[in-house]
Amino acid sequence: MTPNSVWQRVHQVAPHLIQDVLAPLVAHGFHPPALKMADGIVLDKPGKPSYDSPSSFRVIVLLQPVSKILERIMNSRLSCVAHIAGLLDPHQCGSLAGLSTSDATTTLTHEVKTLHMAGRKVSTLFLDIKGGFDNVNSSALCSMLKANAVNAYLVSGTRSFLSGRPCRLRDQGSPRVFAPVAVGTPQGSPVSPLLFVIYVSRLHCEIPQGLTVSYIDDFA
Repeated sequence: MTPNSVWQRVHQVAPHLIQDVLAPLVAHGFHPPALKMADGIVLDKPGKPSYDSPSSFRVIVLLQPVSKILERIMNSRLSCVAHIAGLLDPHQCGSLAGLSTSDATTTLTHEVKTLHMAGRKVSTLFLDIKGGFDNVNSSALCSMLKANAVNAYLVSGTRSFLSGRPCRLRDQGSPRVFAPVAVGTPQGSPVSPLLFVIYVSRLHCEIPQGLTVSYIDDFA
């Protein structure tokens, strides 16, 4: 795995080289298998009463730096298209440029105060999607993109990026052999947060005299 410092140096010497090399991959919607191989670092979740269950651990995926450059290009292009195609709800915050936690909390607070001033009672239901990134179905996601007339090369690129991803766990006692990952989008990737918020955007349902606000995988 070529370290990030090497790619930074290449960019300093030849600013357009990396982009020129990756451009055909983007245009043809192809993510090379060699760039999908990743290492998963197993970390303890703090404060667990017992560590006898896999749910007491989290896996941080280390991706190849050059793959992240390709994914960042994908993210930039897909983000623009997703907004135009209506794949992102106006009240969806987090992982989107210009929309942060403050926007979500301000919107929710404003809605509550507005209804209180009108003499109405207000209730809020909070929802956290457990293991959201790990359960993204690539076929369903690509069908959403295709149904909303997203460019074919971006649909193909998304399908290629999410399919055939091998990962090996790096932990004491693990076999350290690559195993296929059938579902999910890798956390740590520049494009994964965008793919996830597109995937869960259908949870923004119409509510009479109310609304749905979200911050990545947290809904209200």
